[in-house]
Amino acid sequence: MQTMKRWEVDVVVAEENEGDNARTWAEVGLMADDGTALRGHGMARKHPYDGDVPEIGEELAVSRALSDLSRQLRQVAAEDINDNTGNPWRPT
Repeated sequence: MQTMKRWEVDVVVAEENEGDNARTWAEVGLMADDGTALRGHGMARKHPYDGDVPEIGEELAVSRALSDLSRQLRQVAAEDINDNTGNPWRPT
């Protein structure tokens, strides 16, 4: 028997500019079937001497937000393993 689940990740990206300074913020959200809801955050900063290529800031900010989300999901898994087995597991 095979089962399949779909988890969807929502990505929101925002950019703010103040003169030569630009920051890109990303927030990613995950809602699992069991009601687990997690949000990851990331930010990228444009160096004043860099060219104006917003896609790079978006890619960096989203990748950092996904990394944050990944860390949180590993922690949830570690807590679930501990709750179900009584043996602590520390994510690496």
